[in-house]
Amino acid sequence: MHVDPSTKIAGAPGQTGGAAQVAQFYIPAAASLQERRPRTLKHGDTFALFDHNGDAIGAPGSPEGLFHFDTRHLSYLRLTIDGAYPMLLSSTLRDDNAALTCDLTNPDLFDDQGLLRLEHDLIHLRRTRFLWDGACYERLTVSNFDDVPRRVRIDIAFEADFADLFEVRGTRRLRRGTIHAPAVTTDAVTLSYTGLDETRRETQLSFDPAPEQLTGSGASFLLVLEPFETQALRLAIRCASLQVKRTAPKSFFGALRESRRELRHASRRAASILTSNELFNDVARRSVSDLYMLLTNTVHGPYPYAGIPWFSTVFGRDALITALQTLWLDPEIAGGVLRHLAALQAQLPDPQADAQPGKILHEMRHGEMARLGEVPFALYYGSVDATPLFVLLAGAYLRRTGDVDTIRSLWPNIAAALRWIRDDGDGDGDLFVEYGRQSPEGLINQGWKDSRDSVFHEDGRLAPGPIALAEVQAYTYGAWQAAAAMCTALGDTEGAATYAGKAEMLRDAFDARFYDAALGTYVLALDGDKRPCRVRSSNAGHTLLTGIALAERAPAVVATLMESASFCGWGIRTVAADAARFNPMSYHNGSVWPHDNALIAAGLARYGYHREASRLFEGLFAASSYIDLRRLPELFCGFPRQRSQGPTFYPVACAPQAWAAAAPLLMLQACLGLDFDTNEPAITFENPSLPPFLDEVVFRNLAVSGGSADVAVRRSGERVVVDVLDRKGPVRVLTRN
Repeated sequence: MHVDPSTKIAGAPGQTGGAAQVAQFYIPAAASLQERRPRTLKHGDTFALFDHNGDAIGAPGSPEGLFHFDTRHLSYLRLTIDGAYPMLLSSTLRDDNAALTCDLTNPDLFDDQGLLRLEHDLIHLRRTRFLWDGACYERLTVSNFDDVPRRVRIDIAFEADFADLFEVRGTRRLRRGTIHAPAVTTDAVTLSYTGLDETRRETQLSFDPAPEQLTGSGASFLLVLEPFETQALRLAIRCASLQVKRTAPKSFFGALRESRRELRHASRRAASILTSNELFNDVARRSVSDLYMLLTNTVHGPYPYAGIPWFSTVFGRDALITALQTLWLDPEIAGGVLRHLAALQAQLPDPQADAQPGKILHEMRHGEMARLGEVPFALYYGSVDATPLFVLLAGAYLRRTGDVDTIRSLWPNIAAALRWIRDDGDGDGDLFVEYGRQSPEGLINQGWKDSRDSVFHEDGRLAPGPIALAEVQAYTYGAWQAAAAMCTALGDTEGAATYAGKAEMLRDAFDARFYDAALGTYVLALDGDKRPCRVRSSNAGHTLLTGIALAERAPAVVATLMESASFCGWGIRTVAADAARFNPMSYHNGSVWPHDNALIAAGLARYGYHREASRLFEGLFAASSYIDLRRLPELFCGFPRQRSQGPTFYPVACAPQAWAAAAPLLMLQACLGLDFDTNEPAITFENPSLPPFLDEVVFRNLAVSGGSADVAVRRSGERVVVDVLDRKGPVRVLTRN
């Protein structure tokens, strides 16, 4: 759920202990994430945000702290030295996101008479922290660089509010559960809370060595440091709930080894990228590292959680698009997404959850409020595009891997999804897939732009439902085509012909109803009265992605997307600057989304508009050069690009966000025309081009059909040449111009 910060959260009417009754689902903007630029860690269903000092001191609306299964298990953490806050030297995440390291030092410290007793920069503190298996591990080293012994006191204050993530996001609850008195031993404190769902949630903080003093809210250590001596303190914060019991104690280094081993094992599957541009190499490394940090191992395979802090859970649409973006890099991600979503596919109608048989999940939550029904997202299906994207990804996965067995095993789920597209998805039988929420607690808008005001007419009036979005028809066209290809692979020629025919019928109907010659592009949507929403939007760019746009329409569509009202220099805005509801600081009505631009770039390349695809790639790359850690956020504001200035950031954008992390990877593939043929087997480059900032790209471990190749793509004058550096197995590398 990617929701508009201008709206608020609604609880079920008459719900005991429910949320206060306000308008719709809300992400607060009381505190800017860009102001604090928090450091992010994640493993499995646990994530954490800390400031540059490694603390979590928060502010109203701030998501700092340690979260486990949608509950904040640690809301406050602060370290002091002799009662003073240390000064920051540096704060950095490893390139692979495995650990956070904060280097700190003492400020000038004075005695009660105001005399200087410890000059600044004599005591060095290094905090090294990572997450593993439901726990946060920290090693604090304290070093004395003075030439005399020093006695220092280290205090660590802590607190756990056990707030549900939706509370942190801004929901006001009428009632909460019970926070229990802390249980304190010589070296550990257990903080606990029993929610209204009768689930007990615990946070245990254990210290090694035991502190001099330990209470329910803080630990104190008195250290005597000889000249140039270093002492180490260790802290483990373990989370426990109904879903996962508290982890067995592990040593700091033992857990760190396991954490890094898992990361290496997962990322070893992926192809690697090295280019002639060191800055882009940083962007690519961070993208891949963020992607693999967001991957969560499920019983069905790897699954990319959507983003941190607001969306660190299973989302259907986000994972499906992320898997499409990275299919060339690591097809196992797509396999894990397909199997996991198939297991969660709706079987029965449930209006409260916007569920219908065959529909693919939108969002899954584990927190107290979801378990109580205060928010409808325990298993929520209010997404109109996840179901066609599921079929589309299944077809793309088959084409990329040739894995007919997986498709055969998933076919009952694929067939159920196709029935939903045909029946419930197209309730009026006009060939278009529409949405309208079934319960007042569901999302008003159910495309990827799901703000309450993201679908509107040219005069600014909100469109009544049921609504047929332009990009959803594009995905549906791709789904019918994918179904035809999968039927062919499964030996069902009759099914293949049926689905291919549906694709062509939809394409003709779409062109007749959605193309607007005066607008110069496809309209944003049709409303419930079949009136077109005559708004120039990025949605039209998605029609190029699957090929639903007729070839004769492409020049006008591309020209509209690339004119200054839409393309701001960093990327294509969600709506053009002349739209009635345009606001460059809005969530969906004028901002720039990396994943949106990546999908459009792939569509541009499909229709042969390589120069325009390169412009989008260059804009996004230029934006990343101004961003902390080279980490592309969920979105940024759609103000025009200015010389020698970076983009304007959106205050509560998630970072990392899976489909944003994957955006430059898809753009690189699109520009190079990189594809795979499992029958040859072959790695192909169709009309390859390089954006201006890249002269060479070297891929290692491009894998297809059990073989692999290392390939260099280089600029040579006006041409782009492809060289094979190494080859394993009978794999050909082909260039098609």
